Amino acid sequence: MRVLGLSSGTSTDGIDVAAGHFVLDGDLVRLRPLGHRTVPYSAPLRGELRAALPPGSTTMETVCRLDTGIGQEFAGAAREAATDLAGGRADLVASHGQTLFHWVEGSTVHGTLQLGQPAWIAEATGLPVVSDLRTADVAAGGQGAPLAAVLDTLLLNGRGVPAAALNIGGIANATVVPSTGAPTAFDTGPGNALMDAAVRRVTDGRADLDLDGRIAAAGRVDPDLLATLLADPYYRLAPPKSTGPELFGAPYLDAVLDAHTGTHGPVEAPDLLATLVELTARTVAEALGPFSVAEVHVSGGGARNPVLSARLAELLHPARPVPAGDLGLDGDAKEAYLFALLGFFTWHGLPGALPSCTGAVRATAAGRITPGPAPLRLPAPAATVPRRLEVADPDR
Repeated sequence: MRVLGLSSGTSTDGIDVAAGHFVLDGDLVRLRPLGHRTVPYSAPLRGELRAALPPGSTTMETVCRLDTGIGQEFAGAAREAATDLAGGRADLVASHGQTLFHWVEGSTVHGTLQLGQPAWIAEATGLPVVSDLRTADVAAGGQGAPLAAVLDTLLLNGRGVPAAALNIGGIANATVVPSTGAPTAFDTGPGNALMDAAVRRVTDGRADLDLDGRIAAAGRVDPDLLATLLADPYYRLAPPKSTGPELFGAPYLDAVLDAHTGTHGPVEAPDLLATLVELTARTVAEALGPFSVAEVHVSGGGARNPVLSARLAELLHPARPVPAGDLGLDGDAKEAYLFALLGFFTWHGLPGALPSCTGAVRATAAGRITPGPAPLRLPAPAATVPRRLEVADPDR
């Protein structure tokens, strides 16, 4: 079965698209990657989207416009990928959409909202669409995140050593797969979110990120500022737990810096970025420390920051950080392949979240299905829940 996976992360840069050919073989899933790409959002939609994200206020008109606009741009990306990546033979689309709000209070998630109306995708591609992939887990008492644990666990099972998968997007999340026992997953805290907010702050919006960690490399960690940041109660919550820019966003950083400036004076841009790199590295390492993992497979935009990568390697030792691509999937496409996998699982009646990772009372199928123009005919539910995933050479 050929499935397209579509997603957009907290950076709101654009739409990640991946196409994969999936086959069920008992407790094994075989995946042959067919290709991936990133399609930037149009400038007007990206601007409207960023303005609506927390802490921005919005109207129901704007929500409707965004739901439609995101759906239409996802539809265009899916239509092109169905032809270019799947050779015109795609069977299903799985769309995560764009998260606008993740409603968390303490360690409880009350709701989550992803926009991008799937009917536009179904109409543009002529394919059924699986969407709204998080809400069923939240309704069952889970965090609705990190859903990456499903893919991570299949990739890391059977490695013979305790292993972790770490994705450093706007928020950093980790999946821990022990040698024996159930896996665990959680958001460790900010990944790139505060660093990107700091760059926008110090450049007056002219830049969105610290390219290659150049600003941070010129600075030194401010110990007082770091201590204030590390005192946030989120880091003391036990997993499973999840967070987002609703907490670790620009207003959070502004409030911390305003208070710090009042008592210690202003922080220079290089020192601010160096301190935020240390915050991300420290909170990741401290979150993974109790699990004594031997290897950490790293993906996401933060993996391209050499300053952060070097500091993570120091703090994670003796665990060995390795690129997520060593497991067979391009780290930049991993989340899009994740959502393709979840759509494939839903199509076959398989659960799309792990209760030990999200805290749900039961394993739920992920999402809802929007039919294409043809009648919806699902296969018989799979008899076995997969435990392993094998990634084939994409050139074969």
